[in-house]
Amino acid sequence: MSFVEIKGIKKHFGQGDSYVDALSDVNMDIEKGQIVVLLGPSGSGKSTLLNIIGAIEDADGGYVAIDGEKIEDMKEKRLTLYRRKHLGYVFQMYNLIPNLTVRENIEVGAYLGKDSLNVDELMKTLGIYEQRNKIPSQLSGGQQQRTSIGRAIVKNPDILLCDEPTGALDYGTSKEILKLIEDINKQYGSTVIMVTHNDAIKNMADKVYKLRDGKIIKEITNEEKIPAAELEW
Repeated sequence: MSFVEIKGIKKHFGQGDSYVDALSDVNMDIEKGQIVVLLGPSGSGKSTLLNIIGAIEDADGGYVAIDGEKIEDMKEKRLTLYRRKHLGYVFQMYNLIPNLTVRENIEVGAYLGKDSLNVDELMKTLGIYEQRNKIPSQLSGGQQQRTSIGRAIVKNPDILLCDEPTGALDYGTSKEILKLIEDINKQYGSTVIMVTHNDAIKNMADKVYKLRDGKIIKEITNEEKIPAAELEW
């Protein structure tokens, strides 16, 4: 049994003339500790799929099971606890709390977990310890994204969900963030599911699912991964 099992996922938006099939019969199997990339152009359904895996959106049909447990079978209170315990989210827009410091933003995530990581050690790993007392407006884009990753990973989640985590960053900073995600995967054993439209990023993944028009058109297993630091685009 796979750690993350996705079977027959369907999702539509709109009615009548505006009806769109966002996802159509999507099937995926993800092993624990893998880096998985969902690759495709804008409108391919990859972010919708990530939101369904993260229990942010409901599917119209099919199911997502994590470690043998179907998300759809959970009542709201249990689902909230499940998200807190098992899932960490990193978005393109950093969604930091503007009047809290770097440390305080990360501590918000720590309060949600029972087995949280040491905040000081994590900030050192992320390369933002020196910025710990600054607020988001005093940080670069890369430092804000590192803080966002810190908030997601501090509760030590099983799964790190990343939606275009380098989308708002320049080339050099993008590679630093991808290396950081790679390091977190190795150090903490987090399963990483990352959405991107950047074809080069697929080379650092264990597994790649290419999406187009709400369907998986190709599944790739990388026998030889390229380290994030060596990616070029």
